[in-house]
Order: sequence, then structure tokens, then C-alpha cells
Amino acid sequence: MRAAVLGANDGIVSTAGLVVGVAGATADRAALLTAGLAGLLAGSMSMAAGEYVSVSTQRDSEKAALAAERRELREQPEAELDELTELLTDRGLSPDVAREAAVQLTERDALRAHARVELGIDPDELTNPWHAAGASFLAFTVGALLPLLAIVLPPAGARLYVTVLSVLAALAVTGWWSARLGAAPPRPAILRNTGGGALAMAVTYAAGSLLGATGL
Repeated sequence: MRAAVLGANDGIVSTAGLVVGVAGATADRAALLTAGLAGLLAGSMSMAAGEYVSVSTQRDSEKAALAAERRELREQPEAELDELTELLTDRGLSPDVAREAAVQLTERDALRAHARVELGIDPDELTNPWHAAGASFLAFTVGALLPLLAIVLPPAGARLYVTVLSVLAALAVTGWWSARLGAAPPRPAILRNTGGGALAMAVTYAAGSLLGATGL
């Protein structure tokens, strides 16, 4: 959920900055729509590809760690049992209880025990790069649709105002929600979100207006 909120937030800010920048240079609806759609597609594909590569690397690392642990359990089971006992002791169990727990966990499923206690990995729940890529693509697209629709649907004279207000409102919501998910105070998150979004739109609008005025 947190990743989805942050992905949507990225879609809102990046697309808003793009369309507001173009709006500073031209009021042509077709140009705004083209720029917004290009930003939406490029951003969502970039997010999906980046997430796929990142999570694939993480999954490969998890598989390699499990393979190494499997080999160690096969080649030096007593040392691995001692290691598991020490890990359980470090978590607050008494040495005798930790040893008994380590023996029972090893007899039940040694690899699973070491994966969870030592590596923090669930062998049955390895990260899925396709799920991560799809979630990032969807979250970014949903976020990007707001500034895109806000810039092309209203009348020409109201486009900029509608876009800025709707984007700031959406950023306030995503800031509040991300803070709530992290059990943090919402006010700083909302201010950071809206402040960053407002700055991005101001900078791109100024750049677009400058380029439009020079005829470039």
C-alpha cells in the first residue's frame, strides 16, 4: 500500500510538472494532451521497468542466499545448528530453550528455519518482479491521470488554476495517507508533499513561459 501511494504521488508530481510547464508555453489543448500522455506513458513504463529490474535483483539475491544456506546445512549441519541456537539466544531465549528450539526447528525444516531467523526470508514468499512492476505501472498511471485530465478538460482560462488546485489537493491526500501508513504525524508529510509539488509546478511553468516568450 505504501509503495502504491508513493507511486501515485510520483505520477501526480511528474505529470503535473510536465503539463504545467507546457501550459506556460502554449494554450493549445492538443499539445497539452500530447505532452501529458507522453509523460504518463514514459513515466509509468520507466517506473515499471525500474521496479522489475530492482526486484529481480533482490529475488536473485534471495535465491543465492537460500542456495548458500542449503549447501551449508548439507556440509556442516552441526555448525549451522550452533548458529541457529546463537541467533535464538540473541533474540532473548535462554541458552537451553534456544538449543531445544533450534533442534526442533531443524528437525521440522532446517532451511526454512535458517531462512527466516538468519536471513529474514520466507522461501515460499520470494519477491515477485512482475507483481512489483505491475503495481508501479498502475499506481503511477492513476496518479498521472489527475493532472492530465485537469489540464485538458476545463476551459482554457481555468486550466492552470484547476490543475494546480487539484494537484495540491491530491498531494495533500497522498501525504496524509503515507504518514498514516507510517504512523507518523500527517502535517509534516502534507507540507512536504504539497510544497514539493508546488515548487515543481512553479519551476516548470516559469521555464515554459520563458521558452514560449522567446518563441523556442
